[in-house]
This record gives sequence, C-alpha cells and structure tokens, in this order.
Amino acid sequence: MSYSVGQVSAFAGVTVRTLHHYDKAGLLSPSGRSRTGYRLYSDADLARLQQILFYRELGFTLDEITEIVKDPETNALEYLTARQRQLSEEIARLQQLAEVAERAIEVQRTGVSLTPQERFEVFGEITFDLSYATEAELKWADSEGQRESMARAAAHTKEDWRQLMGEAAAWRAELLAAFDEGEPADGQRATDLAEEHRLHISRWFTSCPPDMHRRIADDFAADPRAFALVVPPSRQRPGLAAYLRKAVHANAARHAGGRTGSEEE
Repeated sequence: MSYSVGQVSAFAGVTVRTLHHYDKAGLLSPSGRSRTGYRLYSDADLARLQQILFYRELGFTLDEITEIVKDPETNALEYLTARQRQLSEEIARLQQLAEVAERAIEVQRTGVSLTPQERFEVFGEITFDLSYATEAELKWADSEGQRESMARAAAHTKEDWRQLMGEAAAWRAELLAAFDEGEPADGQRATDLAEEHRLHISRWFTSCPPDMHRRIADDFAADPRAFALVVPPSRQRPGLAAYLRKAVHANAARHAGGRTGSEEE
C-alpha cells in the first residue's frame, strides 16, 4: 500500500514538516509518487520511519541515525551500546539531582531551617525520610498537635536543635544500655526512659499525653523509617523498637494507674 504525507503524519505522530526534513536530509524519502506527483510512502518506508523514530526516542542525532540505518548490522550494536552507557550515566546524574531536590523538600516539610552543613553537624546519623515525613503529614494533617509540632520545629534555632539533639543522644545511650543489659521493658528503668522521651517531645515539639505517646511508639515498632528518627540504623538492635514500644505502653499504663484497656503487647 501507499500513503500520503498527511496520512503518515497523522498515524505516526510526526509533523509534515518533520517528514519533509527527513526527506531533505536523505534520511527517509518517499519511494513512490502519485499520478499527480504527490509523494507516497510504502510499507517499507513506514518500517524505516518506525526505526528512525525509535532511535530518535533514544536521543540519537539525525547524523547518527543516518549512519545506523545505512548499515544497521555493522553500526546498530555499537551505537546502542554507547547510548546505553550514556543513559546509565545520565540516570545516575539525575538520581543525584533528585536526591538533592528531595533533601531540599525535606527541609521544607520538616521545618528544619538549617544549612546542609549545619544539619550534618546537628543531626549526624539521624535522618528524616521524606516518604515517611510526607505520610506522617498526611496522616496527622487534621491534628492540632502535628501543626504545633511543625510550627515549633520551624522556629527552632541551630542552638535549639543542638540542645535537643544532645538530649536525644544522651537518652538514646541510656536506652541502648538498658536494652543491652537485659533490663525488662516494663521495669522501672525502661519506663522511666519512656517517660523521659515523652517529656522531651512535649518540651520541644508538642504536648504529648500518654495515649499520643503510645501511638508514636506503635509507629516506631511498625515502620523502620519512624524508628530511624530516634535510633539510627547503625546503632539499632533486633527487637529494640519493640522493646521501646513495650516500655512506652507500660509507662502509659503507669500514668493510668495500671489500667491497660485493650493494649496489645
């Protein structure tokens, strides 16, 4: 069958101007003519056009495509191998840019108004996972406590962050020591540490009654991204998140005078 320029333009998704350009460049010339002199494309021409569009999608220049289609058996593999390597390098570069953008968005979402260097100095290994921060923001969007926490975090100075992270580091060391020494999660030492953590949240972010603290601890045990906010992965132990959750629940029960309700252990 034969097809006019307009027909090919319509079903191939390219402009008539592009087809004229391919013709002028000697890349794809219609192999037929109508009785009235209009150019007509054959099925073989369409196959060649499909090949050209494939290589264009991969980012090849017209000169490179011309070289490939002249002798595809000789040139295609070499060009495709080189292009695959270039695309892999570009993907890696774009991934780095995406990570930079993610960190910039992270700063906005977490309200931590520090430079990258200051963030490293203050937070060290503690990281804010953007996906978790986003989910938490959506989950608690209607919570007054979440709004207060974000507002107070945004208002903290570098020295505020340095102080609160120092407190958190000291508390974390005590938690790890209690866990490593086999202290029971519902014992005095562990529940006192749970209470200290609850008061830390109230002091620096938002009022944290025992019920809220239990929900936070549930997140620690269920989501590694949440637990990484208090204990970096390099310092975690198997079972530590569950240990902290149990201590927090025991502390909440202590506040309630021993009434545990429907708490799950």
